[in-house]
Amino acid sequence: MSDNMTLIFLPSRAPELNPVENVWQYLRANWLSNRVFDTYDAIIDAACDAWQKLLAEPTTITSIGMRQWAHVGQSS
Repeated sequence: MSDNMTLIFLPSRAPELNPVENVWQYLRANWLSNRVFDTYDAIIDAACDAWQKLLAEPTTITSIGMRQWAHVGQSS
């Protein structure tokens, strides 16, 4: 570890600070919510389709990971 870095451990119950949880929240809110799937394969297909749609939006991916309130030691 570098001398100019300080580890900040996340609380065990703080999904809002985890960028992966924010990605899942975005996927659910935009492409996966309020749907009924008939089969497991339909779930997989919908998740893959949502993932491909998200990959087509690189600025959205960046914004999901750059929550200003979640950054420590950086000025806006």
